[in-house]
Amino acid sequence: MIQYPKGLLLIVTLVSLFSCQSEEEMKRERYITEGILVYKNNCANCHQSKGEGLAALYPPIAHSDFLKDKNRVICLIRYGQQGPIVVNGKPYNRPMPPQPQLSDLEVAELATYIYNEWGNETKLTDVKTVKPILEKCVQ
Repeated sequence: MIQYPKGLLLIVTLVSLFSCQSEEEMKRERYITEGILVYKNNCANCHQSKGEGLAALYPPIAHSDFLKDKNRVICLIRYGQQGPIVVNGKPYNRPMPPQPQLSDLEVAELATYIYNEWGNETKLTDVKTVKPILEKCVQ
């Protein structure tokens, strides 16, 4: 019979425990991966691939002070924006078209991606969170 040092079993157990991702973390990573695709197909044309916006025409998303109000951002994703807004102290006045074709899940994936990429978050914005927000949006 092979004798292993007592500490080896403990190390293997600890490595196994900490190297496995939680279900929540795996879900967050799936949302981010899908959110990247939703962003590229629906947002990047105006806001650019790195979220930096386009001159005075389209505001940045990356590190935008507009991200402070997540409910408003979730509503904007689905229903668009009309009229002037100020982002990071700079005025913008171009309409943002609504995205009614996006499912609640796609809005959640997009919000998760945006907030994890540019909003200093490291958590999931799941569809259970997004759905009631979308139902309350003023259209």
